[in-house]
Amino acid sequence: MSYPFCAAPLRLTRFLWRTGPHFAGKRHGAVVRSAFALGLMLLPAAGRAAEPTPLRVNAFPNAKALPLHAGIAKGIFGQRGFAIELHLTENSRSQREGLAAAKFDVVHSAVDNAVAMIEVGKHDVVIVSGGDSGMNEFFVQPDIKSFSDLRGRTIVVDAPDTAYALQAKKILLQHGLKDGDYTIKPVGAGVFRFKAMMADKSNAGGILNLPFTVQAEQAGLRSLGRTIDMLGPYQAAGAFAMRSWTERNKDTVERYLAAYVEALRFVRQPANRAENVAILVDKLKLSGKEAERTYELLMDPGFGFTPDAVFDREGFRNMLALRAEIERKPGTAAAPPERYVDLNYYERAMQRVGR
Repeated sequence: MSYPFCAAPLRLTRFLWRTGPHFAGKRHGAVVRSAFALGLMLLPAAGRAAEPTPLRVNAFPNAKALPLHAGIAKGIFGQRGFAIELHLTENSRSQREGLAAAKFDVVHSAVDNAVAMIEVGKHDVVIVSGGDSGMNEFFVQPDIKSFSDLRGRTIVVDAPDTAYALQAKKILLQHGLKDGDYTIKPVGAGVFRFKAMMADKSNAGGILNLPFTVQAEQAGLRSLGRTIDMLGPYQAAGAFAMRSWTERNKDTVERYLAAYVEALRFVRQPANRAENVAILVDKLKLSGKEAERTYELLMDPGFGFTPDAVFDREGFRNMLALRAEIERKPGTAAAPPERYVDLNYYERAMQRVGR
């Protein structure tokens, strides 16, 4: 390991140690010994400063993780002093339990999961950034022509009590289908919902996101529409963590969010398209055609990544209202956003990267 900040002091110390006694006598010899001791003290201090900050980040194994993969591969997180340990989750329940148990430091997921941790799990969680509006579409088997055809059928979800499962219930309610008119089947993350629909046609429908919407379309499944078109603005993915951890690690949170925004900017830069498509092929095991189409949709201004992971306040209010309606907890919608969100970390991070 190199110690660049100590090289000059050590060279000076060695020079004085060699030459001092020959021309300086005892007085200068004492100075030399002091300088040498100072050099030794500086060496481990600089070594500690050069050590990267380990950070455990958890996300879903889908296209939304592209900024994390790209940021690691291109050294963007490393430039901000991080050694990222990326964990990919199978479902939101294990993700929430892992965060509460301090197995992870930062989570990227639908922020409805953070609200559930606070309201249901009674964990002190805080949302620190936005990310996107979901990139979700409601896909069904080829024989399903409309939402009314889902009566008596099975809908696959991640977990039945958060995020996109609630979106599915709201959309079905809009089309006259109430609880009991269909069966909810928890199977896990988007990849598992897609596989469940492909493996068993009795799994009639479910909400999918990228890249699985691209794969579902190519496999002949039918899209009944984008959720954002059916439900309006919606704050979906964002970053959140335990509040006690963020308060103990303010600088780390700000540096991490700055690095994430820089990674997202790399992803959204058209000149980097080929590199990002290659990462999608490698990390998600997509064909080149699937990766190209996925990248196009990730860049769609009304559907893909939100520039700089800006938090959508209107979308968050709508998300709280939807959750309150479907979960039959009217008081939840009335709670101020500050109960769940602290964007001061994000604002300071943006000062570091520049808007």
